[in-house]
Parts: sequence; C-alpha cells; structure tokens
Amino acid sequence: MAIFNVHVTIENKPGISDPEGETILNDLVLKGTCKTVSKIKTAKMLKFIIDEADKYTAKSKVQEICDDLRIYNPMVSKVTIDAFEN
Repeated sequence: MAIFNVHVTIENKPGISDPEGETILNDLVLKGTCKTVSKIKTAKMLKFIIDEADKYTAKSKVQEICDDLRIYNPMVSKVTIDAFEN
C-alpha cells in the first residue's frame, strides 16, 4: 500500500455559464489593471489523501466516492482526477 494525493478538479463544461469567472474578469476590466486577460474560468478542487495499492486504484476509489456522494453534476460539470504518490 502507498499513500496518494488525489486531486479532483470540477469545472463547468464548455458552453455552461461561469458567473464567478465573469465577475472576476469584469472587475479586472473595470480596474484596467490587466488588459491582456480575456477570459477567466473558475473551478473547485478537492484534495484527498488515500492509502491504496496503486495510482489507478486510488483514482478509481476517489471517483467512486465522488459519484456516490454526488459531489458534482455530470450534466454541467467536467471532472479531472489526478493522483500523485506521496
């Protein structure tokens, strides 16, 4: 068994509005501080520390946890899961 850090990133699928990202972008535009930024997208990240046999099993277990708890809406959310050995 090994300890893995598993990061779950949840963001809106393309075409789904992101009011929080739009608000941050509007604030930048109004302040005029950063004219090179044209879009900002927000995301939520969950960080798990899990003890599993291998990276694949750690990712699968965390995916199962997220699905069982309905942490995200698969209709509007894109989920990325990455595992790193600790």
